[in-house]
Amino acid sequence: MSTNITETTVQPSTELFIKMVVSNWELQNSRLNGLLDKLTDEAIAAETAPGRNSGVYLLGHLTAVSDGMFSYLGLGERLYPQLDQIFVKSPENSGLEKPSLAELKQYWAKVNEVLTERMNAMQPEDWFKPHSAISADDFAQEPHRNRLNILINRTIHQGYHIGQLVYLVKK
Repeated sequence: MSTNITETTVQPSTELFIKMVVSNWELQNSRLNGLLDKLTDEAIAAETAPGRNSGVYLLGHLTAVSDGMFSYLGLGERLYPQLDQIFVKSPENSGLEKPSLAELKQYWAKVNEVLTERMNAMQPEDWFKPHSAISADDFAQEPHRNRLNILINRTIHQGYHIGQLVYLVKK
């Protein structure tokens, strides 16, 4: 038997895999929180690039999308469903009234606090159940379209927008 680590076969547990995915989601939240702490309100209100969304809009968008995970993951009612019309279904320049930046920061913190609490209470088998937006027939054909996949997708989505928000940091 070789002692070379590259030749060792490891069978990761379901719990380990779930922990890896959840911890990456939490890491992205931490990164966004750190970025928000660095930015002034004026910087967050600015466009990330000429003609692009502002930091305020992106924070509202990320809050609305994370809030939507309550439904997708079967974790109860959404906290702020009113944000969808403003930050998911409409562009920034729609003329719709937006919550203040202070309110958005509170919403962001609350969504992630409650979402983390509820996700931590999920059993490993819950993560591999269908999410709420897939039919039973489609899930039978594509079982990878499960709740854990939603979290992976939302983690990637969040990272994309963090990449945009970084442009608001003054060098």
